[in-house]
Amino acid sequence: MLRWLSFKQSLALVVFLLLGMCACFLGTIYGGFDIEFTRLFGGELKTLETEVLLNIRGPRITLAVLVGAALGVSGAALQGLFRNPLADPGLIGVSAGAALGAVSAIVFLNAELLPFQLGNYLIPLAAIISSSVVIGLIYTLTNGFKRSEITYVLLIGIALNALATVGIGVLTFISTDSQLRGLTYWMMGSFGAASWGLLMPAMIVIVIGIFTLISNARKLDIMQLGEIEAYRLGIKVKKVKMIVILLSALMVGISVSLSGIIGFVGLVVPHLVRLIAGTNHTYLFAGSALLGITITVGADLLSRTAISPAELPVGLATSALGAPFFLFLVMRLRKNEY
Repeated sequence: MLRWLSFKQSLALVVFLLLGMCACFLGTIYGGFDIEFTRLFGGELKTLETEVLLNIRGPRITLAVLVGAALGVSGAALQGLFRNPLADPGLIGVSAGAALGAVSAIVFLNAELLPFQLGNYLIPLAAIISSSVVIGLIYTLTNGFKRSEITYVLLIGIALNALATVGIGVLTFISTDSQLRGLTYWMMGSFGAASWGLLMPAMIVIVIGIFTLISNARKLDIMQLGEIEAYRLGIKVKKVKMIVILLSALMVGISVSLSGIIGFVGLVVPHLVRLIAGTNHTYLFAGSALLGITITVGADLLSRTAISPAELPVGLATSALGAPFFLFLVMRLRKNEY
């Protein structure tokens, strides 16, 4: 796959990798409780520092890495599929579907009544089930992806988003004050509920999904010529569409189920990567994963340290970055029309 990369793209990936490593390192040692740099590498951590590193900050950074990579690659894949730089993983309705499941669990179910540690898994499981229902609806409404025209899939996503938004609005209206605080904070996004038990299955699915999409990168490059031309060149267009939509939906659904809604990462990251070194999808997927990691880990660090000891929702930090950039994209596209 590396043979498809230019020197500029390879250099950009190295820079993205270094930025991601720096963000992960800073996110590991800084926060409400700082871990001294010398003791981290000297093997002389105190008991409290070891506990924070292994059971609190380690899972949190790992979740931020997984979510950043998943949202970045999903955004790049859907932008390539729709041939639209303003496309976002939320377009196909999976984010809103997962959010509806999580909000339903918060309002109707009481995690404290469940035995053992099952209460910790209640909201993620509800979100995953709900996002799976959305994926099933997409599959059914497209007749098993036999009808997979881009416009048709996009319209289905808009309709599912609207239905989920209505459901979330109704549940918000009937929730109690304590439930409202919980679901509002969850809707803004946070990595604070991460645990190793939840992360391991998610890690397997997201890593497999990312590498599968990278293996289909050249096919997406050819599909930029148009679906008819791609078909004539031997690309199984419907199969590629099914892979991109299913894997993107699955990765986004899992990400939302674990962290809440983290806005604009899937929109901003692929476009930044594209502006830096081109539109080759092999480079674009790898770069979006690495830069997505940098942004989500950096946003998490900012949320933990900006008003310490209190904590800002991560979604506020990513939206603060993404909203102005989205306006910049719209103005740039509008300018190019004239």
